[in-house]
Amino acid sequence: MAPTPAPSAVAPVADGGSPTRAPEHSPQSRSTRVASLDAFRGLTILGMLLVNNVALDQATPVQLTHAPWGQGVRFADLVFPWFLLIVGVAIPFSAASARRRGVPAWRWDLRVLTRTALLVLLGCLIDSSIAHRPVFGLGVLQLIGLAYCVGALLHDLPLERRLLIAGGLLVTHWLTIRYMPVPGLGPGIFTERENIISHLNWQYLEPMHLRGLLSVVPTAALVLIGAALGELLGRDALTPARKAGSLLFAGLGLLALGWLWSFDLPFSKSIWTASYVVFAAGSGAVVLGLLHLMMDVNGWRAWAWPLVVLGANAIFAYVVPILTKLWVLQSWSWTVADGSTLSLQDALLHGAIGHAGRIGGGWLYTVGYIVVWWLVTLILYRKRVFLRV
Repeated sequence: MAPTPAPSAVAPVADGGSPTRAPEHSPQSRSTRVASLDAFRGLTILGMLLVNNVALDQATPVQLTHAPWGQGVRFADLVFPWFLLIVGVAIPFSAASARRRGVPAWRWDLRVLTRTALLVLLGCLIDSSIAHRPVFGLGVLQLIGLAYCVGALLHDLPLERRLLIAGGLLVTHWLTIRYMPVPGLGPGIFTERENIISHLNWQYLEPMHLRGLLSVVPTAALVLIGAALGELLGRDALTPARKAGSLLFAGLGLLALGWLWSFDLPFSKSIWTASYVVFAAGSGAVVLGLLHLMMDVNGWRAWAWPLVVLGANAIFAYVVPILTKLWVLQSWSWTVADGSTLSLQDALLHGAIGHAGRIGGGWLYTVGYIVVWWLVTLILYRKRVFLRV
């Protein structure tokens, strides 16, 4: 892969969890929300729905597929780190809200740990549904929860220390890959099959169902970078134009640093290399800066309303479509016109292809699936119901 009135840009882990209704006089009123962050969250959820449900097989646009090992970064590789970045950006707003309401530090920490546990449990539910058996592991939501936990619990530290910790986490991860020897092969080995992170995962962490735990190191750094961007967005002394310019400047700097770092350690989403994390953070900061420029500086907000609707119930829009696909579309059967029995998902795709051809039908299914869930989130949005962790 974290997230609060309608729609909120300030919840720490997007949304998801228990249904709530936003109070009419919330301290996070329309005037205090950052519209660009609402839209960025919705854009990221849209990207997740698109990448996870594209039904074009070999005709899938290359940007909607993950880059092969050593082949750079594509749009599909940026969606998950963008969500982690957004989780970080939202932390300062949530912390400020807690301070205004007089929430003591121990309650903040308890809230963070509770949210982390709920995200881990939701992730295990998804993984168990895929495997059709109880599974405890570290998937997308589990990683989001743990990275959020680190970023949120460290938020009381001064900004400079948190950025120093983020840099230290990335450098430590990089040095481990570059200089810790892979048994039997030596140091500096970094291939898709042979690298120290994979070795530690499979030899030591997999037997404890903790494969992927090392990814918390770079992803926590990503959340900390996001929190620094969030503090910039929440700084009252800066005008919206200065904020947009600062986001763009920081994003371009991170993009350049990530690209330069990739010459020493290539981009890798599966390993979460430091170069990939920094590059993804930079691209996210640029997108957020552009959205802030359009929406919060120039006031061009109407076009982004569909994205805001998705972003208002982000965790719901991620979790429920996956569970619906697993529990309903792939489990229920349907008899089609030729008498064969297909899963409901295949039957819908079969019907779409029959009406619009292989490519057109694939797009019809994919876009239709996204539109259905957008309409569901629209209903929740209009009823002012927001599902949060």
